[in-house]
Amino acid sequence: MRILVIGASQGTGALAVREAVGRGHEVTAFARSPEKLQFDHPKLTKVKGDFHQKTAVAAAVRSQDAVIVTASSATLKGFKQKPDYFSEGTRYVVEAMKAEGIRRLVILSALGVGESRTLTSFLVDKLLISWVLKAAFRDHEIQEKLVQESGLDWVIARPGRLTSGPAKKRYVKKTVLERVPGSISRADVADFLVEAAESDEWSHKAVQLGG
Repeated sequence: MRILVIGASQGTGALAVREAVGRGHEVTAFARSPEKLQFDHPKLTKVKGDFHQKTAVAAAVRSQDAVIVTASSATLKGFKQKPDYFSEGTRYVVEAMKAEGIRRLVILSALGVGESRTLTSFLVDKLLISWVLKAAFRDHEIQEKLVQESGLDWVIARPGRLTSGPAKKRYVKKTVLERVPGSISRADVADFLVEAAESDEWSHKAVQLGG
């Protein structure tokens, strides 16, 4: 399977690249600074490009079987400067996939977006979602709606607080509005993102993740 990972130079995206390659897939790692990805493999291609440049996204999407979007601003300032960070780039991805006839799209969102906000604690709701990360969560809402209305075979991953550490692969996945553990390792999130790209099990579902 040919999988494109957008936002692949570090964090969850870089771990998704490693996981996908480890499962035998041909992977394209797309990022503004792909050289930051400290990993090389015969099945890995690194592509330099901007998530917010339509032509670059279209070129990267071409000939793929599935696309995983993990791109995010590394700073709060980035969201203030570009409040449509998630939705603009995702719109370009959706347009390119439809043009190429590619069906499987997996998006990294966050626990607390959309109806999953009811599952967060009072402190997370008031401090993070309503204040510190207000712009990011608002744009994640737009991003999710865009994906859900895309007509593609989409999967939305909504992890709780991201932590470091190895994948345990014993994490909780919920498609119904039930509480999950409040944190999960990036490695376990990466495991789910690749699983969602491979399998029809999670198609057209938003999945709350905790581990």
